[in-house]
Amino acid sequence: MDLGYINGKFVQLDELVIPIEERGHQFGDGVYEVIQCYNGQPFMLEEHLQRLLQSCEAIKLPVNETLEDFRTLILTGIEKAELQDGKVYLQVTRGIAARNHPFPDAPVSISMTLKDIEPLADGFRVNGVQAITHDDERWAKCYIKSLNLLPNILAKQAAQEAGCFEAILVRNGFISEGTSSNIYMVKDGVVITTPLSDHILAGITRMAVIQAAEDLNIPFEEKYFSPKELLEADEVFMTSTLVEVLPIVKIDGTAIDKGVPGEITKKLYMQYQELKKKALE
Repeated sequence: MDLGYINGKFVQLDELVIPIEERGHQFGDGVYEVIQCYNGQPFMLEEHLQRLLQSCEAIKLPVNETLEDFRTLILTGIEKAELQDGKVYLQVTRGIAARNHPFPDAPVSISMTLKDIEPLADGFRVNGVQAITHDDERWAKCYIKSLNLLPNILAKQAAQEAGCFEAILVRNGFISEGTSSNIYMVKDGVVITTPLSDHILAGITRMAVIQAAEDLNIPFEEKYFSPKELLEADEVFMTSTLVEVLPIVKIDGTAIDKGVPGEITKKLYMQYQELKKKALE
């Protein structure tokens, strides 16, 4: 069953639990993580929680809970919800206080939802998806997994209105990432993705794909590349916690190579499944 949690209490998702003067609600003053569960087990939980704590530190959020505390909370929620294949959304905000910009003297708020996974549409993984390019209009600290996602939402909506799955963001003439994904191109057998910086999120699935490429002896390079280079790639794919490894076969109406998922993308997806299987044994 779908289940929620707020500040020490498990609740049904239709219960009214968020006060009006909650800083996540009024300012987007908080951070979050999304964790995928397979057969009742959260995948790469430690990495997600380490990134959560790093995001908290980056916005000076005074969290008393440890990684162990968050792990226990998530595992308890998974058990209570009897979650098998699903997703956990964990959010930490600066708490409940009168609306004022400076930090309040208030305890943080911790909330969570546990839901069954929404499967990808038929054919997306087999046939690939389409994307558009879009100006990266986000702030300068995208390495923080912040609640402030309005630019991402607007770009994602533009993609949807164009009949596409994702918007690939462009900053200063180079690809940064997707609205909710990391972006990769394959050229002459080499997998290439944008280097980590303040302008992109250090994706957890990105970490797994780097490991998968190493296991398969596929060359992997972190360097900046332009939209033109992306369109001229042999393959393009995206990664995120919820889509795993997903081929992109057309961008801005232009087919990538033959317009079908590439062999290296397929191999990385299969190796990702192996990494997942081993981690969850």
